[in-house]
Amino acid sequence: MSDACIFCKIVAGTIPAKLLYEDEQVVAFADIAPQAPVHVLVIPRRHLASLDGLTEADRPLVGHLLERVAHVARLLGVAEAGYRTIINTHHDGGQEVYHIHVHILAGKRIGPMVVR
Repeated sequence: MSDACIFCKIVAGTIPAKLLYEDEQVVAFADIAPQAPVHVLVIPRRHLASLDGLTEADRPLVGHLLERVAHVARLLGVAEAGYRTIINTHHDGGQEVYHIHVHILAGKRIGPMVVR
């Protein structure tokens, strides 16, 4: 666990979160500042700082993470209507917490992404 990482603290249970799914490798919880009616974060239990830092050794965990994102979307009942997934990477990519996480946004029609 990274001492300063808020997501590691959620995984450890030292910071409360509304957990929606968990297994031995990943945890899913409601975002505290939702940008859509459904806004969930899915994170690996193991600290991985960013997508850019992944190595070949991380493939099994990241594969599981992405498969579980789809599973969580189905559990939430949003898979059939559709959802957006986002992984922000580094400062210019909008990453605020340096623990890889996948956003699931759903519950309304989400228009095309526009970068301004």
